[in-house]
Amino acid sequence: MMGKTVLVLGVGLQGRAVVEDLERRSPVARIIAADRDVEALERCLAQLGARRTEARHLDARDEGALSALLSSGPDVVIDMLPAPFTKAVTRAAIDAGVHLVCTNYAHDYRHLDAEAAARDVTIMPEAGLDPGIDLVMAAHALTHFDVVESLLSYGGGMPAPECRDANPLHYKISWNFGGVLSSYHRPAKVIIGGREVTVAPDEIFEPRWTHEITFGDLGRLEAFINGNAAAFAHLLGIADTVRTTARYSCRWPGHCAFWRTLSKLGLLDDTAPAEGGPSPREFLRRHLEPWLQYADDERDMVLLRVEVAGSKGGVRLARRWDLVDYRDHATGLLAMNRTVGYPASIVAGMILDGQITRRGVGSPVRDVPPEPFFRALAERGITITETAVAPGDCHLPQ
Repeated sequence: MMGKTVLVLGVGLQGRAVVEDLERRSPVARIIAADRDVEALERCLAQLGARRTEARHLDARDEGALSALLSSGPDVVIDMLPAPFTKAVTRAAIDAGVHLVCTNYAHDYRHLDAEAAARDVTIMPEAGLDPGIDLVMAAHALTHFDVVESLLSYGGGMPAPECRDANPLHYKISWNFGGVLSSYHRPAKVIIGGREVTVAPDEIFEPRWTHEITFGDLGRLEAFINGNAAAFAHLLGIADTVRTTARYSCRWPGHCAFWRTLSKLGLLDDTAPAEGGPSPREFLRRHLEPWLQYADDERDMVLLRVEVAGSKGGVRLARRWDLVDYRDHATGLLAMNRTVGYPASIVAGMILDGQITRRGVGSPVRDVPPEPFFRALAERGITITETAVAPGDCHLPQ
């Protein structure tokens, strides 16, 4: 990777972690960080003590400026911009012939696989936390089974136990709050009894689709259905054989009842009223966002769990892979920053040093080698534990 240049687009909460990781751990020669707010970017770089990173102005709404920057010679681009920019960034990366790592979902551009491959470009979406680390965990988990009966995935970002009661919601913001609210009002897909089932946006907090889990020393947590588990079952190659698969978000108890009420009242609707003004969801965002910020001395917490039941050599078994991470006060980085930004940086390094060789639109499921990836996370203090559990202990949606 010596002599290489990495371009980071968007240096907000998670992009800051990418730059910090590149500065501290990567041998690349040059880092370019681009953001619309250059003054904030320069303050961020000063706080990080960045020595190899250049600050650039970029308004990603200007597709000409975006294309020019990606065509200026970087060896890999790490896109940490909000999801609405993903299509434009992907298009610009392919046109410029430059590798791209992104943490957003890939639903809208898997069809660009052949075109990216023809340009000798690797496009690696879903290389963050969830999706990201969880997908590598799941792919690794499946190697322990001949037959997979169920695969359940859990992810959560919330206040650490000592500050869970800092507000009545027991919740604070560690990533884009508009994205959080959007995820609270989107359809989910699961597989139950071998059949795909769609859960309507206003049903994800209903008791049928929620349950409690125990997570190590953290005690009880709530889990509610969220995301398209069926799509990832296809990626993992188990969609035609798995009996049950679902993805869940986790929060402290009480979360589901509160947001179920708001959903029933229409306050997660993103339709602006005919008479003008913000949509109900935007009103919520504007009102709640200032109240849900982490103080400098407060820790957030991130957790992941992948739980698989099936058989190996004719013997039924179940195994669980867990990850828990907390804010690092030494760097100021939230756990969410670390667990989204660090994987993106690690994957970019794997592309540059030849550990990832596939060209086209890739996936962490098949293209990120698990063992080196897990070692790189562990070097950054992010560890994954594996536990054998009784097959009957896995929660299965009805």
